[in-house]
Amino acid sequence: MRFSEVAGHADLKQQLVQSVAEQRVPHAQLFHGPQGSGALVLALAYATYLSCQDRQEEDSCGLCPSCLKYDRLVHPDLHFVFPVFTTKSVKKDPVSDDFITEWRNALLESPYITPNQWYSYIGMENKQGSIIKRESEEIMKKLQLKSYESDYKVMIIWMPEKMNPTASNKLLKLIEEPPPMTIFLLVPEDTGPMLPTILSRTQMIRVPRIAEEDLLDALKKKHSVSDEILKSAVKISGGNFVKAEENLMTSEDSAYQLELFIRIMRLTYSREFQAIFEWVEELSVLGRERQKAFLAYAIRMIRENYLLNKEQGELVRMTADESNFSKKFFPFINDGNVPVIVQELNEASIHIEVNAYARIVFLDFALKLVKLIR
Repeated sequence: MRFSEVAGHADLKQQLVQSVAEQRVPHAQLFHGPQGSGALVLALAYATYLSCQDRQEEDSCGLCPSCLKYDRLVHPDLHFVFPVFTTKSVKKDPVSDDFITEWRNALLESPYITPNQWYSYIGMENKQGSIIKRESEEIMKKLQLKSYESDYKVMIIWMPEKMNPTASNKLLKLIEEPPPMTIFLLVPEDTGPMLPTILSRTQMIRVPRIAEEDLLDALKKKHSVSDEILKSAVKISGGNFVKAEENLMTSEDSAYQLELFIRIMRLTYSREFQAIFEWVEELSVLGRERQKAFLAYAIRMIRENYLLNKEQGELVRMTADESNFSKKFFPFINDGNVPVIVQELNEASIHIEVNAYARIVFLDFALKLVKLIR
């Protein structure tokens, strides 16, 4: 992974390159940004640059033996830690090395990988991964060894907030007394559950959302679709690379989600209860993931229409079809109902997530919306 393969973040890239040039490389750094911002790929590109044998002025060379191994994620001085869980083949005390082949494949396929994508990749969508005590013991064993080829040993810890207390305390000790020439790159999505003492001992690299122009350029290199579709996908992604790609891949489904949204809003306003029951029946047989996707979509549409109501049009991200509908719809989304509508949508999503009976969940939401939309 090279800096040139990371979408946007030109200032951050320059900052990281400069730290290496000036030999001011902190031994513990924390790359923190919202999902889809590219914090993990930025950390990987930085690690590649640190180990490159022919560093260029702004990027790694991409051709030396070190870069070629980093490109395949098999460099002997690059180590990974990430959330895992027990499976049929790993029944006790799982660690990252038990899944390292799957991790490399998943990361090479989707460098902007999300936790849900990772869990889905290894067939454990309904479980939450963790990083346990045994993992921290494995980290200590690896870092006690001398580096094989590079000046630095690099340990990338993805989702460190998933560490249990024992593992967190052992990591803290390692960060406080690091082995020579060892670089820790922590990449959390949520720093809240992390030990404050770990946060205080790492240099924070704040990774913002990707600028629309940069995201558009990155997607153009990967996808052969029209500029109109690309711009639409980027506009409603909110600077999230993963969301932008999902928008491209599900443009057809997005049209269906909009149709469902328009229909339920009109039906609840006009109080056509028989048609509402038919809408509930249609949605209840779609499958859990599509139901959750619709609820997330509905929350976004409520947000965008509320922004229109508050005359914040410059913050609105909608497709042309969504905008056409919202021109007349946004007055109905206001201070009086938006908090409760969003709350009801969030609660419906939680109930669907835990396998509640979909017909009851959606009927309950629709009947409440009959009152709220007015």
